[in-house]
Amino acid sequence: MEMKAASDSLAVLGHEGRLSVFRLLMRRMPRGARPGEMAAALALKPATLSAYLSALEGAGLIAAARSGRAITYTVHLPGIGGLIDYLHADCCRGRPDLCAPPARRAGASWEEAMEDRVYNVLFICSGNSARSIFAEALLRDLGKGRFRAFSAGIRPQSELNPFALEVLKRAGHDVSGLRSKHLSEFQAPDAPMMDFVFTVCDTAANEECPPWPGQPLTAHWGVADPVKATGTDAERALAFSRAYAELRRRIIAFAALPIPELEKVALQSRLDAIGREA
Repeated sequence: MEMKAASDSLAVLGHEGRLSVFRLLMRRMPRGARPGEMAAALALKPATLSAYLSALEGAGLIAAARSGRAITYTVHLPGIGGLIDYLHADCCRGRPDLCAPPARRAGASWEEAMEDRVYNVLFICSGNSARSIFAEALLRDLGKGRFRAFSAGIRPQSELNPFALEVLKRAGHDVSGLRSKHLSEFQAPDAPMMDFVFTVCDTAANEECPPWPGQPLTAHWGVADPVKATGTDAERALAFSRAYAELRRRIIAFAALPIPELEKVALQSRLDAIGREA
């Protein structure tokens, strides 16, 4: 990348609004987001968002893909990769002992970090009342002792949904130890170190969360919110059963992964593929 192109890209990112849009799209990789979703998440007017997207796309930092009448925006990885490479080129004169990530400088390899052991997994949702609770209970019971499952919500003062508890009981899960938890509980200094962090709702995926210690692998496994279902009790209960079934398929696929045998990029690809499954 030439200095002029790097300077133009940095100028575009040097605006608070455009940077917030870019960061949201980074969090939504690799699936991206649609304009309406971004406007709602960032509280932006459609015209303002359109101007930000146009500037970011013109700088080669994001790309748009059309499917029918819908447009989805994603981060343009070659563009941002070129900018990062340009900025990193002169870092410490290329000395790996100074510029490498702390874990690598300490001698910890990916293979050593992900050796065959019990992995900590956190599922994040908006309220921690149904979907993330489903995922926690499913991985706890289907993980064959290979995982410690946790769940949390970004919305304070949430409670377990009675429809969700009924689905879990009917499926044979012990619900006595389940409770609704706020995300801050897992951001405390004494919280367990996570190996995997999954968001199971778009609200949580859009949320700006601080980086997790240890850089766990992350993925978005979006599931429709059964709490928003309307109609009779039977119709609402069906929505919860469907959410449970969708997460059960994903948890089974995740629990079957040969984690210690996969390289980091390959494992991330498998996690993303699980999230794309309907």
